[in-house]
Amino acid sequence: MVSRRTFLAGSGVMAAGGFGLLPGLPAAAARSTTEGRRLLPAFGRPKHLHYGDVSKLSGGDQTLLTTLQGIVNRSTPELYFLYADGGPQGVDARWLADMKLPTTRYADPLALVAKYRHRIRGAIIHDPEVPDSLNVATTLAGLENAVVADAAQAKAHGLRVVQDLRGKFDDDRLKTYRWQLEHLFPRCSRQLLAGLPPTMVVQAEGLTWKEIARETRQIRDSSNRASYPLDVSAGLGKESVYVRFQDSFGDDGWGPSVVSVSVKANGAEIANFRPGTAAEEPYLFDGLNSSIGGEGNRFSDGGGYFIYKFTPPAGTTSLVVTVEMWNQYLVTVTDTAPTRVEPFPYFRDYVVATKALVSWLPPNGPTGELLREHFDKVGPTTPYAGWFSNDVAGEWSGVDLAAQGGSEVLPADFYMNGTVHSGVAAPISDRIRKFTKVQPKNKVYLTLTFGEGDNVQYCQRHMRDLWDDPRRGEAPVNWTVSPLLADIGPALLSHYQRTATKNDLLICGPSGAGYTYPGAWPADQLDAYFKLSGRYMRSTGMDLVYAYNHRENDKWVPFSEAIGRGYAKHTPVKGIIQSWEAGDLLVRRGGIPVIGNFSPPGKAAEYKAALDAHIAAWDGKTPLFIAGAINAWSWTPTDVAELAKLLTEPYELLLGNAFFDLLNRVL
Repeated sequence: MVSRRTFLAGSGVMAAGGFGLLPGLPAAAARSTTEGRRLLPAFGRPKHLHYGDVSKLSGGDQTLLTTLQGIVNRSTPELYFLYADGGPQGVDARWLADMKLPTTRYADPLALVAKYRHRIRGAIIHDPEVPDSLNVATTLAGLENAVVADAAQAKAHGLRVVQDLRGKFDDDRLKTYRWQLEHLFPRCSRQLLAGLPPTMVVQAEGLTWKEIARETRQIRDSSNRASYPLDVSAGLGKESVYVRFQDSFGDDGWGPSVVSVSVKANGAEIANFRPGTAAEEPYLFDGLNSSIGGEGNRFSDGGGYFIYKFTPPAGTTSLVVTVEMWNQYLVTVTDTAPTRVEPFPYFRDYVVATKALVSWLPPNGPTGELLREHFDKVGPTTPYAGWFSNDVAGEWSGVDLAAQGGSEVLPADFYMNGTVHSGVAAPISDRIRKFTKVQPKNKVYLTLTFGEGDNVQYCQRHMRDLWDDPRRGEAPVNWTVSPLLADIGPALLSHYQRTATKNDLLICGPSGAGYTYPGAWPADQLDAYFKLSGRYMRSTGMDLVYAYNHRENDKWVPFSEAIGRGYAKHTPVKGIIQSWEAGDLLVRRGGIPVIGNFSPPGKAAEYKAALDAHIAAWDGKTPLFIAGAINAWSWTPTDVAELAKLLTEPYELLLGNAFFDLLNRVL
């Protein structure tokens, strides 16, 4: 087996530890932007892991353990945890088994606090009344070699209080993170910036929802838009009523869209508001999985939802919520608080070990301006690891803002045990997959691609579940992955390379070495991103990329010739699939074919019908090329196999390498 250090050195990505160190960091965690050196830190090669199932612990206890993990694992990883899908069949357990390392299991993972108490200075106490203080406490934990805890946890575990943040901050997020940037950032490493939500919403156990209304048709064109009086009296019984809106067809991404709400208790109006306004705020119990649309409508697609809370006067016997809405709605009601808020624990081991600054700044308005200052303080291609608030809108604004600041994004807020996975030795191939050339015929050539591969937590978790589908390999499909797994999860990438069938092709996720919009980068820094991407793509054997550009007037913009030349000059890219959805883009940029992806809704039969409609005007006299998108959150390899069975003449399904080789010769 080729060692991690041998692979990195042999592929032009040097293992850390052989160059100058940042103050206060161990050799294994050092980083340089010098050509040929690793981007993301590792923390040594684990030899023996102490582990436990933390899936039933509170977010607060998980935060205590993940910050302990960051301090302990900074030198040599020793701690590993099983998270949300804990148990022997869970994803974390499967990766642990693959490591083939000696392990010791702890039935009570919190016992590890006592075992490693001597390795930490004590605890940073966060203020439960000020959620963002948890992030400040995390930054301080990395700097002070401490864990993050509340006062009760510190007392229960006999931890010395290093700093107590209670009462130090108020609810002004801008002031909190401004203080952190001014006072803590000078002491932090410059390896990465981190963005993590301070809290998370946890589902209540044993809850029963009563169905009130459901759209049974797959409607995606707002043709069912109407004002619906919903009698939610079935939820009366306790102090409040909770009304949940979700997608009645969770696999196609066209969920409920609500533009106005009014509420009457026993005929008297007690609420009237539009989403996204101050009037909505007292009633929006949980909107984290929803977004605001162009009409001021609140919507949630796929597996998402949003919940309103209404507290009618005592003695209310009739409660009617009148909602103007459309598309695929499912409305349910309960009288019990469906969720609770707890500290968000994930990825904090990596942040603490790295001594990185962690914040949670919405990318628009004054908080966006402060986030821009963060990017201005680091060098080009410094990654922003974590995520952004406000779902899809936050994604677009956040990635765009990071690109303007010369930073690529590493979606990693749910990446777990990063300090361990970054150090596990594994062979990674830099060889480009061979393929058989296809002779052009007057056919419809289709290549299918699972998205989300820029998202390293997806690569770690959901992709592993998809990969273990027994029908994977029945049909040709491309899988986007992040080449930065070579740093932060080499064993993960190695597993996918080694176990790929002849019908699985790994290609680079958007838009190279980290998620970004190349068109938003400063012109004088963009080459640095392309050079970085080229280095990591060559070292991981990838020569195709799924990419985004940037948005103007809420529409994706085609790549410019200059961007195409950048890819051509600095990367091995032979073809680009650009996020497009309509599938009507096919151009050359810098000599590289760029094709827009076609992203129809539904599963196999509906997808095939959309393909047939898409090619209806094709005359059959020349080859036609389609890059089909596969939704990684609703499709499986079994679904791909079912679609492949439907693709009779004139379709021919190809892997991306053969597809772009043919396209290069025909276009």
